[in-house]
Amino acid sequence: MRRSTIRLITVLATAGVSAGLLAGCSSKNQVPSIGYAVDAVVASYNGGSTLGASSGSAAVFGRVLTGFFYTGPDGQQVADTDVGTAKEVPGETQTVQYRLNPDGVYSDGVQTSCDDLVLAWSARSGKFTRPGEGGPVPLFDAASTEGYADIERVECQPGSKDATVVFRPGTHYLPWRTLFTAAELMPAHVVAQAVGVPEVVSALQSGDQAVVQRIADFWNSGWTMAPGELDLTAFPSSGPYRIESFDAEDGLVLVANEKWWGSPPQTSRIVVWPKGSDFAAKAKDNALGVVDLGAGSVPELSLEGFDERTVPSRSAEQLVLATGGVFAPVEVRRAFAQCVPRQALFDTLGSAGEPPQHGLGAGPLNSRVVQQDSLYYPAVAGTADRYRGTDIPAATATLASVGADQPTVRIGYRAPDARRAQTVAMIAESCRGAGITVVDAGTPDFTPAQLTQGAVDAALGGTAAVPGPAGSATGVPAFAALRAGNGLDAGGFGNGRYDAITDQLAGETDSTATLNLLTEAENLLWAQVPSIPLFATPRVIAFGNGMQNGIAGPTQAGTGWNMDRWVLQR
Repeated sequence: MRRSTIRLITVLATAGVSAGLLAGCSSKNQVPSIGYAVDAVVASYNGGSTLGASSGSAAVFGRVLTGFFYTGPDGQQVADTDVGTAKEVPGETQTVQYRLNPDGVYSDGVQTSCDDLVLAWSARSGKFTRPGEGGPVPLFDAASTEGYADIERVECQPGSKDATVVFRPGTHYLPWRTLFTAAELMPAHVVAQAVGVPEVVSALQSGDQAVVQRIADFWNSGWTMAPGELDLTAFPSSGPYRIESFDAEDGLVLVANEKWWGSPPQTSRIVVWPKGSDFAAKAKDNALGVVDLGAGSVPELSLEGFDERTVPSRSAEQLVLATGGVFAPVEVRRAFAQCVPRQALFDTLGSAGEPPQHGLGAGPLNSRVVQQDSLYYPAVAGTADRYRGTDIPAATATLASVGADQPTVRIGYRAPDARRAQTVAMIAESCRGAGITVVDAGTPDFTPAQLTQGAVDAALGGTAAVPGPAGSATGVPAFAALRAGNGLDAGGFGNGRYDAITDQLAGETDSTATLNLLTEAENLLWAQVPSIPLFATPRVIAFGNGMQNGIAGPTQAGTGWNMDRWVLQR
């Protein structure tokens, strides 16, 4: 399926970045190892956790941990039939039948099973909680509960290849293909072994709070990754690649998974160089074959010998604002939006070449939840017009209305990043006129959690504050990042009406009703200002000369979405 998808995209995708095909050139030899530079952060193997999703696990582990669907290069969900099949069953209640490939096996020899689906649903359903001072606290630190919270039960005989997912009566989750996907379907047998239970299905169904807590603790932190500190027995692969090693000097080394049952990867070794690597030095040393980085983030990067292009991505470059501290009064958030030079930021930093008249990258991004190439975007985007440029007198007056005298705003982001540093500098220069002091709080260890903790007042990043590849055509992460209680809601925004709109949109099939709901959502968000969208994040995507099957993926899956098909000849 993936190979046929690649062939189709190679023929049809006019916006894709494709390396020159050099097959059959007898004077060249295939390179046995390809270096992949991508500004995701390798922090967690678990893409469904808050840490994994907010660091960009999907851009690194999509061909290591497979799922029933993966994000294709245009941001669409594509079925991965090597993993198994998923189909809706006709009936009054939404039901999806999942069947794992009978040959599916992890790299440690354990069969894939429906236990993995039960674990994913349990972790992300929001149903397991403990008492807290402000009310129930989730046991699992899930990035979001979108879709999973609508599931009533997962029917699974432990160890079986079949699962039936039954949604709650009266609900219909349209983007169900975003569930149980690549980089998010985790090995349940590893959890069972770690917490000392025969299998997780019965343990989760038992209602034993202590056992469930141990499962949640491992799911939350058992797959955390730091260079040089991996017990690889906890990191088995269900894809064409498996982890061989991870350290600061040699990068994240992925090698062919001998137990993979599908077509073997065409290059046996991929070295992932994540955020924090010296990308310029790696390029100079000829250690890279594929590059996928934020445009302008590495100013000294020289890509001679590459087919290079800058493209707008499906990630929304944005400021995510805290809803406490200096930004607790909504008026201060509005004043800040009035002094942020959104048009100038786009003109200087956000344009991927000559902007198109319409679609991705056509101008400043005026919506948080609707893509610029959506048919709904023109009708929804008008709400942002009053924040298109800057209005310093209005910002000054807005601050004065609540007695906010000379506020200071600390903007955090994952450093080093030259473009984001310049973004902060331009905002600081503009907002100084309104009496707002902007501090560059970018650090090499920044995470969106620092916004939750009050260490910064705003986070600068892509969709859901992710530092590297982000965004999808479905927009599920964008909606989730503003929903109360989700791990991706780093700013702590909570609005009951917005949550209700999100729920309704998930099952709405009428286009007029959808437009009305999207318009109401964007009106509400511009009134409350939990974030400030800037532009579709431009990305530099480059393939070394001699690369075959390289196709840009300016989405949450990154350009490594099909790394198992890469061939580099030199």
